[in-house]
Formats: sequence, C-alpha cells, structure tokens
Amino acid sequence: MIYVDADACPVKAEVEEIATRHKVPAVFVSNGGLRPSPNPFVEMVYVPADPDAADIWIADRAGPGDVVVTGDIPLAARAIEAGAAALKPNGEAFTAANIGTVLATRDLMTDLRAADPFRQGGGRAFSRADRARFRDTLDRLLRAASTGNKG
Repeated sequence: MIYVDADACPVKAEVEEIATRHKVPAVFVSNGGLRPSPNPFVEMVYVPADPDAADIWIADRAGPGDVVVTGDIPLAARAIEAGAAALKPNGEAFTAANIGTVLATRDLMTDLRAADPFRQGGGRAFSRADRARFRDTLDRLLRAASTGNKG
C-alpha cells in the first residue's frame, strides 16, 4: 500500500502511474480539494481540516510493506517506527539510519527561525531531476517490498 500525504504533494500523477504498474493500492489523504480518480488502484480519503489530521490518519495505518510519501518529517518518523518506508516527493528516502538526524535538523531550523523572524526559509524549486529521482526510488521500494527486501 502507498499512503500519500496529498495536500501539497507534487508527485500525485507519478504515484498513480507507478501504483498502477505495480498493481499496488495508493491512498491519497487530503483535507479536500482533490478530485477523485477513476483509477481502481487509487482511493481518496478526505479528513477534517485540522492541521495534522492527514498525518494522524496515515500514521495510524501505515506498517511493514507500506510506503508513505510525505515531506512531513514527524510523519515519516512515525511511519518508519511502524515498519513502513518513507519517501519525500523529491525522491529522498527517510530511513531508520537518517531519521534521527533529519528530525534534529528540523528542530534546529525551527529554533533558528523562531530566534530570527527575518530569517527566510525557501529551499530550491522542485525540479525534473527531483521528479525522476522520486519515480526511481518509489519503483525500487515497491519492487523490494514485493520481494520482501528492504530495498
């Protein structure tokens, strides 16, 4: 199963295509605003507009053999803890080996932004290379899950 934190996800079409090719169900979890897909491998789940409603819904269900697509680091940590794989939309995988460092960096950046309200975030723009890396990584994770490997 693929769970997608879908509200701001730039790779929904790629998830749908790869899920269909692998014949793996994909669940797009959103606060609304997403059109239903006619694809039989895609399910749309609409949750309340509460800030973490989608994250909580996904975290309560993800487990071994699942892939969670999210840019939300705490959700990724919960997914990994539950035995699922977690993947950013840019194709970078969250892993048990890197999630602690990623969480610590997130917390540090939050503290730095709070200390300096003029500090502007803003990472680089989402690129074609990010999209290609995502496709490759999701494909690899699904192949590994179907064979019982960790990828």
